[in-house]
Amino acid sequence: MPWKRVAVDDQRMQFVMRAASGKERIAALCREFGISRPTGYLWRRRYQQTRSLGDLTERSRRPLRSPARTTAWKEQRVVAARRAEGWGAKKLHVVLRDEEQLVVPVRTIHRILARHALVQREVHSAAPQRFERSMPNELWQMDTKGRYRLTDGHCHALCMVDDHSRYAVGVYALPALTIEQAHPCIVNSFRNYGLPEAMLMDHGALWWATGNGWGLTWLSVRLIEQGIRLLYGRVAHPQTQGKVERLHRTLGEAMRHRGVPRYFAAWPAAVAEFQNTYNHRRPHEAIGMQRPRERYQASPRSYQEQPADWEYPAGSEVRRVNGNGAIAEAGRKWFVCEALAGRLVRVERFDGKLLVSYRHMYIREIDLARGTTQALVVARSAATIAPAPAALRATSAGATSPETE
Repeated sequence: MPWKRVAVDDQRMQFVMRAASGKERIAALCREFGISRPTGYLWRRRYQQTRSLGDLTERSRRPLRSPARTTAWKEQRVVAARRAEGWGAKKLHVVLRDEEQLVVPVRTIHRILARHALVQREVHSAAPQRFERSMPNELWQMDTKGRYRLTDGHCHALCMVDDHSRYAVGVYALPALTIEQAHPCIVNSFRNYGLPEAMLMDHGALWWATGNGWGLTWLSVRLIEQGIRLLYGRVAHPQTQGKVERLHRTLGEAMRHRGVPRYFAAWPAAVAEFQNTYNHRRPHEAIGMQRPRERYQASPRSYQEQPADWEYPAGSEVRRVNGNGAIAEAGRKWFVCEALAGRLVRVERFDGKLLVSYRHMYIREIDLARGTTQALVVARSAATIAPAPAALRATSAGATSPETE
C-alpha cells in the first residue's frame, strides 16, 4: 500500500478548515480527501467539541469500559503483596494461590503491576504496524543513545539511519548532549550524503524545546530551512523510531564485545570503525542479509550553506517574529517560537484562530478567544506550500517526494 503524500494530521486540518466554512458539501469533501463520510463527520465533530485544530491528532483506541478487568479487591491484594514482598508476577502468583487461595494468572498480575507503575523495567509494546520507505533518503531516523560513563567524563552517541536501506549516515560521539555539539555532526552527514526528504525524531531536547511552551529549537529550525520535513514520534513510544533504536542496540553490543573505551579521546575512532563495519561488512537480517551499502545511494539534494529566502504565496499575511518569539495581534503579544525570532512567518485566520506556519511547516495554533497557544509542528499540504526558490528546486531535481507515517 503506497504512503500518502500529505501527512494525516495535515489532511485533517485542511478538511476541517474547509468543512467548517459551510461553503462545501461534506460528501464532496470526503471524496476529494479519500475518506468515508463517517470519518469526515467525526473529524468535524471533534473540532466542534474541542474548538482546537491541535486536538485532531490520533486518539487512543482503548475501550472506555473493560468488563473483563480484574475486580478491584483482587487488584488491591496483588498491589499489597507486591509492596510487602517486592517480588515479580511469577512469585506473587504462587504466594497468593498458596496463602490466600487467590488464583490470578501471571500475565494478569504483571499487567496490574504495570498499571500501578510497580514494574521496575519499563516495557514498551511492539509497533502495531511496521513500515519501510521505498527509496533511500525519503526518511532518516535520528536519536541519541544514553550516555556512557567514562573515566574522564561522559559520552553520548548521536545516530542517524536511512529508513529504507538501514545505512548509518551518521554515528557520532559527543562529550555533551547539546545543540552546539550535535549541529556540526548533522551538517557533516548532510555534506557527505545530501539531504533527506524528512527526518523522524523523538521529543528530545535537541530538536524539541520543552522550556518555551513546547516547540522547535534552533536546530530543528535549521532543518526546516534545508527543506526537510520534521516528523515527531509519539511520546514514550520508542518503537516509532525502531530502526535507529535497533542501531543503538547494535552499537552497544559492538562496544561491549570490543571493550567500551574508558576515555573520550578513543570514542571517535571507535564509532567510525563501527559505522564502517555496520554499513559495509555486517549482513542485516531485516533487509534479507544484505549490507546496507547495497541498498543505499546518496541524495541528489545537496546541503545549502546559505538557504535561499522562502517565498510565501502571493497575498499571504506575513509577520516577523519578535526577539521574544512572539507576534502581535489584538493588542497583545502571542508566543510562537523563540527559535524563530527575527524570521518571517505566514499567518492564516480560521474560526477565531491564527494558524502560524514557517516555510513548509505549521508551527503554532493561537486561539484568540480562549487566549491560548499550542504547538502544531506538522507539514503543510502541497497545495498550500509556495514553490521553492529556483536555487533550491535545482538541487531537488529527481528527489523522491516526502512521505509520512
